[in-house]
Amino acid sequence: MSKCESCIIKEFNSLKSLTREELMRVSACKTGKIYRKGQVIFEEGETINGVYCVKDGVCKLSKLSENGKDQVVKLVVKGGLLGKRSLVSEQKTNLSAIALNDMEMCFIPKSEIMNDLSKNPKFTMDVLREMANDLKDSDESLVNMAQKSVKRRMAEILMYIHDDFGTDEDGYLSIILSREDYASIVGTATESAIRILSQFKKEGLISATGKRIKIEDYNSLKWME
Repeated sequence: MSKCESCIIKEFNSLKSLTREELMRVSACKTGKIYRKGQVIFEEGETINGVYCVKDGVCKLSKLSENGKDQVVKLVVKGGLLGKRSLVSEQKTNLSAIALNDMEMCFIPKSEIMNDLSKNPKFTMDVLREMANDLKDSDESLVNMAQKSVKRRMAEILMYIHDDFGTDEDGYLSIILSREDYASIVGTATESAIRILSQFKKEGLISATGKRIKIEDYNSLKWME
């Protein structure tokens, strides 16, 4: 387990604002955790007494809707912090986190990091800035749901995964999602997601092998209405 002060991951989140001494203290109290693909990291309504720093892998944050379906709110990758709200409030989690592939994470107890929030204003501001960005992303997601067609939203999530997470050596999207996951991200029924992806495949925009998807015509997806 690497030390926080020398870990490159800290550069991707608000931990970069901690002093070397603060990072050394955090490093001494953190615990390393491994989560396997499909494993629940925490569930909606739980109390989590700290933050998770994603060292490797990808997880999805989802919200259970009134009809009992999961709505994927965000994908969190290497460098992401989970549980920021637990640092500044006593509220229970309002989202669930599930590993999409094997993940390596560090857990930092709330009691160890609260002191840094009160004494290091730069760290406090960075945490608040990240929370504000999360709210902005949520607002934009709601607008997209209301104003864009399901086909357009599906095209955008495929391009988002391609641009942000890349492809494997065979050209397939490196993040492998189930059709149910695609449906919950774009806000539609699973049957509708399957139908749209099949249509994309028929039109030569994508190819697929099982759950693996390869973008064949990025430009056409870009101009999808």
